[in-house]
Parts: sequence; C-alpha cells; structure tokens
Amino acid sequence: MPEARTPRPVVGISCCTRTVGTEPAQAVMNRYVVHALRYADAAGLLVPALPELMSAREVAPRLDGLLLTGSPSNVEPGRYGQAGAADAEGPYDPGRDAMTSGLIEAMLELGKPVFGVCRGLQEINVAFGGALRRDVGRGDGHIPHHAPDHASFEAMFAHEHPVALTPGGLLSRGLGCDALSVNSVHFQAIDRLGAGLAVEAVAPDGVVEAVSARVGAAQVLAVQWHPEWRTDANPDSQAFFRLFGRVLRGEPVQHDERTPA
Repeated sequence: MPEARTPRPVVGISCCTRTVGTEPAQAVMNRYVVHALRYADAAGLLVPALPELMSAREVAPRLDGLLLTGSPSNVEPGRYGQAGAADAEGPYDPGRDAMTSGLIEAMLELGKPVFGVCRGLQEINVAFGGALRRDVGRGDGHIPHHAPDHASFEAMFAHEHPVALTPGGLLSRGLGCDALSVNSVHFQAIDRLGAGLAVEAVAPDGVVEAVSARVGAAQVLAVQWHPEWRTDANPDSQAFFRLFGRVLRGEPVQHDERTPA
C-alpha cells in the first residue's frame, strides 16, 4: 500500500468585498492563494468578509493559520480612533475590517499563527492597538511608497525601495539576510506601533515595513510589501512563504528559508 501522506496544514485566506460587473463579490487575487499554498506547502480556505452571516470564532478552530491579504481598500480610521479624519480616503470594506479583526483575536487566543501582507500588516497593527498614517504615497518628507498615479499596473509593482531587517529578528533569520529591495504599493503605513509588536524591517525614511509578535503559542509576522507578486522569480518572496509553512507546522525557523530543507 502507498504510504499515507501527513495532512497538510490549512490556511485561512482573507477575502475582500469587490464589485464584479455590477454585483458585490467575495474575492482574493489568485497570486496570494497560489503562492501561499505552493511555497508554504499548505491547503487553503477562503474566508468571506461577511461578519453578518458568520463569525470568526466559528472559523478559527478549523484553521491552522491565517493569511491576511493586501487589498485596494483601507482600514476605516474609526477603528484606530481617527473617525472623520480630514485626510482619510477610501475605499473602505467594513465587512473585511470586522471579519479580520475577529479572526486575529480568535486565532491568537487559539495559539495559531497569523501572517499579513500590506493591508494585513495594517490590520494587525490596529488589532494590537496601533494607529495608521495616510501620507506615505506621495513622498512628502519621506521616500514615495507608491508609484505615481499615472503608472501602469506593472510599473506600480515595479516601484521599489530598500528595507533594513532587524538583526536577529524572525524575518532576518528566515531570509538569511539583513537588507532587501522590496516593491512598494501603499499609501498608508504604521504610525503608532501596536503594543507587543516588534519591528522587523524599516524603510530608509523610518517607515515600519514589517512587524512580528509572539502571543503565547501564536506567531505573528507581517510585511508591508507584496511577496505574492511574481513570487516564482523572487527567492526572498519564496522564503517568506516557506517561513509561513514552517511556522504552520511548529517547526524551528532555519537560518535561510531560501534554500528548502
């Protein structure tokens, strides 16, 4: 008889509310799903942003980990104490805000890992009591963290800057380096760091680009850039998702996840 394969961990992947044609839809770009499952060697379930029909606490026990994806929408400023801020701009996705906030809390209570990308990092920071800034897209007093408005979709993701990784941090150990060049596709960023979060990477202007935390048995790691973009051609991005795979399995972090075990 063929040897039975050990069941792979199941990752919950957050959906957004998007308009497809004329109808609202639950959606997530394939690049998040494909590269998370491929390089973390995991199975996946999409988690709808429908808190009125399901609760995070119903879902969390059925998952081994959570990936909070990026999105065109912004976290509503009221969630970090700045409702009605004059410089706040949408679009917003209140269903996603409510679902991911509940999922983060439920997963941490269960000791299960939470990873985040772009909006996911911002959601994690807010969940830990932090606040966001909304002025990093234009380069006013700092490097531009988003391509110009006229840039094509490809050029938007080609917009890059360096980040310095915290020596000895989870990301530095997992990627086996102390600096990266990353794509930069965000107008918002961390302003006040959430309580209990550690800085894992910073941009040259001091903007926090990655964070981590350990809450009991639960490992948290999130990056502001997009490792899911053209992952197959980027060993550092592959390493990010391989690191997720090891954390999902409770395995120790290798010095360099760019070389599979």
